[in-house]
Amino acid sequence: MLIGLIVLVAMIFFPVAGSAAAAPANEVCLSCHSVPGLEKERQGKKVSLTVDPQRFSQSVHAPLPCAACHSDISQVPHAAELKPVQCATCHSDAAKVYSQSVHGKARTNGDGDAAACSDCHGKHDIMKAAHPQSKVYPLQLPYTCGACHGNPELAKKHNIPVANAYQLYMDSIHGRALAKSGLLVAAHCASCHGSHDIKPKNDRDSKVYRARVPSTCGSCHAGVLADYVTSVHGRAVNAGSSGAPVCIDCHTAHEIRRVEGPAWKLEIVKECGTCHRQSLRTYRDTFHGQVTALGFTRVARCSDCHGSHQIRAISDRQSSVSGTNLVSTCRKCHPKANENFVLYSPHGDPTDKEKYPRLYYATLFMEGLLIGVFVFFGLHAVLWLLRSSLEVWRRRGSNGDSAKGPDSDD
Repeated sequence: MLIGLIVLVAMIFFPVAGSAAAAPANEVCLSCHSVPGLEKERQGKKVSLTVDPQRFSQSVHAPLPCAACHSDISQVPHAAELKPVQCATCHSDAAKVYSQSVHGKARTNGDGDAAACSDCHGKHDIMKAAHPQSKVYPLQLPYTCGACHGNPELAKKHNIPVANAYQLYMDSIHGRALAKSGLLVAAHCASCHGSHDIKPKNDRDSKVYRARVPSTCGSCHAGVLADYVTSVHGRAVNAGSSGAPVCIDCHTAHEIRRVEGPAWKLEIVKECGTCHRQSLRTYRDTFHGQVTALGFTRVARCSDCHGSHQIRAISDRQSSVSGTNLVSTCRKCHPKANENFVLYSPHGDPTDKEKYPRLYYATLFMEGLLIGVFVFFGLHAVLWLLRSSLEVWRRRGSNGDSAKGPDSDD
């Protein structure tokens, strides 16, 4: 990279014999290429050859001669077809990283749709990344990435897993913070996926590789990460478990929503149940579970008892549901809770005789009592119906005999 810069400086300030010395001035190039509507057909597509002089004058390459990038131009008019611009001549470090990325490898394999340097940075209007009009400025980056990752046809053609990543992101808490509120600290595409080093999610070096997701999210959410790494989930991930949940399992990847919303509060109960199926089943049998199933959130959910990011095993004394902390946990909703109150089993299974014998026999008794009551009163109703029917028939028969009278010939 340093050698390339030295060569460019030498080309500008110390012209020598050769093609560079004979290269036309930028004004000469712009005299043609500033004409609106200048196009050329290339590989079946129309490519604009028009350069906006004002935007070019603001670009990072404005001090350089056109021939610095278009090295095969030595005179005007030039050849109809020019060699592809080699950004690596100056940006060798970035080019090396890019070549190992998912985009770089796709380009090497002949995929012309994969993002190249100009797709993300522009061509003649390249600005510094910190410039508000740069295509890679945080406020602009989602639209830049969305040019490809918001195109369903392109996603289908290349088997991109998330076809509508752009739309999902823009409607997420991060996308809204960026687009609606203009918060530069909000996570954007490069925050999670990287810039030149974007890799597939199944690559161990990828920032969104499952085991690395917590640290990626933790680069912004440091406090949450500190809680998560000491939790039962975080420890399992660090131990190499592929089944333990990471951030995207509970919050999703591109469509992250505010956790205060009622919809999210209700859906997270189901999400916990994708791993803890038995606990979800027993929870649904309780008052809390039945009320949440009706769509109300003002009752205890999983996170209210177990915590959200700092979930610990019951045997851990720091756990919110350990024997030492259970009373204080219940008192968050039930101020009068005491030692007797917490004897209640929120996940008691009436079918588990060994673990919950009292609940098992109590359930058995109640079911027997219920069946007995229905059988007794059902039989009572049937007998009462029969007696009533016989009584009706008897009275009808009696009324018929009395209607004939004593002088009847019958």
